[in-house]
Amino acid sequence: MRVARWENPGVDTSVFWRAAALQLVAVAALSIALGLALPHDFFEDWGWLAGPAAWMLCAAFTGRVLGLALAPTLIGAALAGIPSAIAVVFGLHWLGAAVAVLVFAAWCGRLPREGAAWT
Repeated sequence: MRVARWENPGVDTSVFWRAAALQLVAVAALSIALGLALPHDFFEDWGWLAGPAAWMLCAAFTGRVLGLALAPTLIGAALAGIPSAIAVVFGLHWLGAAVAVLVFAAWCGRLPREGAAWT
């Protein structure tokens, strides 16, 4: 049996998967750390600001590790955050985050690499 392989001539699948893994781990680790360090009320009052800021921080980390330029990486992170924001409106925060990770990874897979720390 032959296993189908996802290929897209415009997306570097190696970068896609590494970006997805890095962003997922970074977001999960930062979410856990913030959840342990801050009271629940903080997220009710400031989650609208803390969430996107944490997402962008994690994206900057992911881009740095993969050797991607900062500005295009952060633009992709902002665009990938749109589906996440829509999901939050419908009460599906973590589903939105998962979709955002995949959209962000696809964006990263299309960016030229300058020099990666993790190749």
